Amino acid sequence: MGEALLKVLLVDDEPFILQGLKILIDWEQEGFEVVKTAANGEEALEYLRGEQVDLIIADIKMPVVTGLELLEKIRREKISDAHFVILSGYADFEYARKAIRYDCTDYILKPVDREELLKVLNKVQVLRRADNQKKQSSREMEQAYLSRHLIALIQGKFDSVNLEYVKSHMDGASGIRYVEIQMDDDGRAEEISDKEKRGFQRQLYQYCIEFLGPHASHCVFDVSTHEKIYDIGLLYCDAFAKEQGIDGKTYLNRFLEYLIANMHQPVIMLVGKKVQDISNIARSYGNACMLRSFQGFRTKKPIYYYEEEVQVTSGGIVLCKSSLDRLLKAVEQNNHVEIRSAIEQFYGEMISREMTGETMNLNINYLLFQLIHLASEQDDGVNQEEILRLISESSFEKGVMRGSKAHLTRFACEYGDYLSQLRKNVSRGVLGEIEREIRENYAKNITLKSLSEKYYVNSAYLGQLFRKKNGQSFKDYLNNYRMERAADLLLHTDKKIVEIAEEVGYHDLDYFVNRFILVKGCTPAKFRREA
Repeated sequence: MGEALLKVLLVDDEPFILQGLKILIDWEQEGFEVVKTAANGEEALEYLRGEQVDLIIADIKMPVVTGLELLEKIRREKISDAHFVILSGYADFEYARKAIRYDCTDYILKPVDREELLKVLNKVQVLRRADNQKKQSSREMEQAYLSRHLIALIQGKFDSVNLEYVKSHMDGASGIRYVEIQMDDDGRAEEISDKEKRGFQRQLYQYCIEFLGPHASHCVFDVSTHEKIYDIGLLYCDAFAKEQGIDGKTYLNRFLEYLIANMHQPVIMLVGKKVQDISNIARSYGNACMLRSFQGFRTKKPIYYYEEEVQVTSGGIVLCKSSLDRLLKAVEQNNHVEIRSAIEQFYGEMISREMTGETMNLNINYLLFQLIHLASEQDDGVNQEEILRLISESSFEKGVMRGSKAHLTRFACEYGDYLSQLRKNVSRGVLGEIEREIRENYAKNITLKSLSEKYYVNSAYLGQLFRKKNGQSFKDYLNNYRMERAADLLLHTDKKIVEIAEEVGYHDLDYFVNRFILVKGCTPAKFRREA
């Protein structure tokens, strides 16, 4: 797609001059479109009050309102920021001087010379492009500044300065929910590089902006401070749906469908509880974070609402507290025999009380909240909600119902192991061993999961520790190490590229070349040639 045609308004009281200007050049070929002709300045003003153009070419002497008066009025009253070109039959410096005072772009003498007009149009194109870049840059800076204030509110670390700025720049800040939007990695988190995830995140943000249109300022890129979450935040207001005459769920479903259709990949929305004032949006954000960690115990779906997944009605709800507290103690002590016994008791109590649906969910929610609390007491420096989600996903097997006795048993045992690792502070020695494994075995099919099993460390926890120490994921660290070895072989040996690919652990040459380009910015052949 080329650039949009620049819109032109021609103003002259002599019809044959207007007609002559229209046929003097092929306007469309030059990147312009004559959208209106006017017989005098007043007629032009009437049009400009309702429409925007990029260029005005106006005769200097006209009845009613002259070209100079038109220029002066649109600049003084800020009616249009279009570039303005004066046409005159008088080579009079005084006219030009007055025109320049009111930001006139150029001055053309009648009769209009074709080449002279083309030069002026080329100048206008260059200036308009610069104007658009400046406006875009200004919009991006304004959005970035607004986003900083929004993130302060979302994370609950704000003051009156943040609050007042947001309220003065948001179109509707009541009946509001925080919505977290992110790609569904579907268990492929370690297969996708950080760079690819960032690319998906930027694409997702652009499609969010497109869908939201006039409400795009409610969308915030990268809200979460946690390393493994590539999210987009949306401050959804009831007014969005009302404008379209639909309810909130229909609006968010349409939004989700739009994102999935354009991304060609699954997308997840986590919808926090509604708050009436934007100053309380941190509560709704906290709800979305909880939904993220509870996903592993819920039926897989593209959109989760806090009220449906976590909150339940107060009437007649029973909490199996003694059974759950026994289970929590067993998990904390990492006693697998006691964990299985406590889960048998817990499910037996739920069956005897004929608990179903919401009541069962409430009991599971209580357990998950307490487990996150236990882990945070040991180490609040990692994202415990995300680790809980990853452990619950990894302990889920096909054919086993989410939240079932079998699923909960596996999860509780794995979580008990994880808490035990937290207490031992496994990061002290294991990370050095992992880095040694990469140096010695980079050409083999080593994965974070296989290493976590070898060193008896939960893979989700190990992944976060590794990222914290090295500033990148295990997968990226391994790929980058392999590329450094490949670069060394390209420079210091005559081996074929396919042989080097095999030697550093890649059996697919195309995949190796693509990875090399991602890291080094050029193909292996070009790297060798230019080095």
